[in-house]
Amino acid sequence: MNVCMIGAGYVGLVSGACFAEFGVRVVCADKDESRIAMLERGEIPIYEPGLAAIVQRNLREGRLSFTSDTASAVGQALVVFIAVQTPNGHDGSTDLGAVEAVAREIGRTMDGYKVVVTKSTVPVGTSYRVRAWIEEELASRGASHRFSVASNPEFLREGAAIADFMRPDRVVIGADDDEAIAILRDLYRPLYLIETPFVITNIPTSELTKYAANAFLATKISFINEMANYCEKVGGDVHAIARGIGLDKRIGSKFLHPGPGYGGSCFPKDTRSAAHFARQAGEGFEIIEAAIRVNERQRLRMVEKIERALGGDVTGRTLAVLGLSFKPETDDMRDAPSIEILGALQQRGARVRAFDPAAMANAERVIPGLELCKNEYETCENADALVLLTEWNQFRMLDLARIRSLLREPVLVDLRNVYEPEQMRRAGFRYESVGRS
Repeated sequence: MNVCMIGAGYVGLVSGACFAEFGVRVVCADKDESRIAMLERGEIPIYEPGLAAIVQRNLREGRLSFTSDTASAVGQALVVFIAVQTPNGHDGSTDLGAVEAVAREIGRTMDGYKVVVTKSTVPVGTSYRVRAWIEEELASRGASHRFSVASNPEFLREGAAIADFMRPDRVVIGADDDEAIAILRDLYRPLYLIETPFVITNIPTSELTKYAANAFLATKISFINEMANYCEKVGGDVHAIARGIGLDKRIGSKFLHPGPGYGGSCFPKDTRSAAHFARQAGEGFEIIEAAIRVNERQRLRMVEKIERALGGDVTGRTLAVLGLSFKPETDDMRDAPSIEILGALQQRGARVRAFDPAAMANAERVIPGLELCKNEYETCENADALVLLTEWNQFRMLDLARIRSLLREPVLVDLRNVYEPEQMRRAGFRYESVGRS
C-alpha cells in the first residue's frame, strides 16, 4: 500500500515514519523546500526521542521519502493523509486555510480512487468540507473520480510519540463507507497483532473524539491546580490529595500533577477551538471554558509566587530558570507557560538566565532578552533565586550544595514539585512549591 502524508511537521513526520516502519511505502510532502531538503539528508527538524533512527532507517530501506511535489505524491498513493497545521484565530476559531489548500490540490491532481484522511485536529464537519473542496476542484476540470473521506485523529504525546504510535491506547477511524474503513483497517493491521482497540464510528464522532480527550485531560490539570491553590490557603498537601483521589479507578492518577498549567501545541489550541465551535453551535462547553480560565490565571499565580519568594519585588533581581519547553523531552515552545511567566517577570524588572536541554533555540525566538546558559550550574551563578519551570530528568537530582553555593540567596521556587519541602529545608533553602507547605 502506498501512503501520502501531506505535511511533514510533527504529526505528519512521526506518523509517516511509523507507517514506513510497518513496511508501508510512504511519501511525506511539504511545501517547505528547506525542511524537505533537511529530511532527505536524514536530519530531523524537531526534537523527538527515537524519531531520527526510524527516519534514517526507512530512508535507507526505501520505504520513506520526502518531496515538495505534492501532486506526484498524491498520484502514487491510495491513502492521502492531511496533516497540516490548524492554528487558532484570536477568537479561538480554527484556521482551516492550510487544510482547504491541500484538499483543493488533491482535487486538482487526483487521477483515481483515493481515501482522503484528515489527521489534523479539526472542528466537527471539516472532513465533509474537505469532500466539498475536492468535488469543486474535480468539477472545475470536468473530472469525476471516485474518492472517500475519513477522519483518523492522532493521539501523540510529544516526547513519547513513537511509543504512542507503535503501541497506542486506541485507533479511532471515522468514515461513512465500508471501503474506506476496510482500507484503513488494513493500513493499521500491524496493530491488531498487539490487540489494539479500534473505535470505528462516523466522521463527526471521530473528529470530536480528539477534542473530548484533550479537553478532559486539560480539565484534570486545571482541577488539580485549583485544588493546589486552595491547599496553600489551608495547609493541605495537594500531592496527598492527588494520590487519594487518583487511586480511585474511576478517576485515575494521570494528569493530577500541579504546576504552572498546561501548554504545548494541543491542549491550549484544542480547548479554545472546542469552546469556540460549541458556542457557535449554541451549546457552550462550560466546563472547558472554566478549565481555560483557570489555566490562564495559574500562570499569573506562578509569577506572584516567584515575586513573594523574593520579598514581593523582582526589580533588578536575577532569576536562574531551569526548563523552558512546555514539558520535558521536547523542544516545543508553543504556548509554553515559560513564555508568559518569564515575560511578565521581565516586565517587572527581573533579569532572566535560563537553561533547557533542548528548547533554547526556540525559546530565544519567543522570549526576547533571555540570557541563555550552557548548563544548570552556570545558570545559577550569582542569581538571586532558582526557578524550576520544566521537570527534565536531569533537574531531578541537582547537586543542592553546589546550587546553594552559586546562588546569592538560597531561594528555590519549584513550579513542578520535583523536590520535597523537608529535604529542601534541611539543605538550607527557602523553598516554595505548588500546593504544599
